[in-house]
Amino acid sequence: MTEQRFVGMWVTADSHIRLELRSDGRYDEARGTRKGAYTGRYTARGNDLHFVDDSGFTATGRLVDGVLTVGPDIFRRE
Repeated sequence: MTEQRFVGMWVTADSHIRLELRSDGRYDEARGTRKGAYTGRYTARGNDLHFVDDSGFTATGRLVDGVLTVGPDIFRRE
């Protein structure tokens, strides 16, 4: 189980990327009209998130003041 503060739908300002963080530690990322563009698991430690895509790709993110940054992408909770 993952902390509730991360769980939910996160979107970029232009809504092009939609990142659903689920309570079971899985995520689903949609890009444009492509649902499930990327799927995988994530773990949280403090304000930091670590993503592992089902293909093996990894990324890190950080939640600060209600803003989630993953690489160059900036998300706000929907």
